[in-house]
Amino acid sequence: MSIYAGPVQDLIDELGRLPGVGPKSAQRIAFHLLKMPTEDATRLANSILIVKERVSFCTTCFNVSEGDSCGICSDSRREAGVVCVVEEPRDIVAVEKTGEYRGRYHVLQGAISPIEGIGPDQLRVKELLVRIEPEGIEEVILCTNPNIEGEATAMYLGRLLKPLGIRVTRIASGLPVGGDLEYADELTLGRALEGRRDVD
Repeated sequence: MSIYAGPVQDLIDELGRLPGVGPKSAQRIAFHLLKMPTEDATRLANSILIVKERVSFCTTCFNVSEGDSCGICSDSRREAGVVCVVEEPRDIVAVEKTGEYRGRYHVLQGAISPIEGIGPDQLRVKELLVRIEPEGIEEVILCTNPNIEGEATAMYLGRLLKPLGIRVTRIASGLPVGGDLEYADELTLGRALEGRRDVD
């Protein structure tokens, strides 16, 4: 039986479905929202609605975008022959902060994780393969997270891409194993990009 009034419990339940938000955090956020002035809560609700209405994924690289094509894919100054493969759009921000990379991206929207039932078919792998020839891609940098899922994804992509006769590289270590790209500092990530190696 729920302790709180229906709408409050519904809010706690919905917040609890967000990644990284446990039951106690959901309860804390819900009560923070209850204490918040109505105009602040309305602004938050509106920003969620607007982002859902206006923002989708780039039809080429699957980065977040307000139109069919994201700012990076639309930028003719970017190096077209090199594509950096990342797991999530937020990883692009981490790579861009290094100032070391001027190519394009491909967002897988996840990583292979048998435990969570995520296989290659749930990721944007086919869409990556389709880009290789038409875009004249000569190198694919596998910039997945240095954890078990990221390594498995990089190995899988390496096996798929190598027979296509293109250079396939993996960012060097220097990133902590088990960590996430979004938390890496610019210098470490920049060195990892510089020290990338060919995938066997």
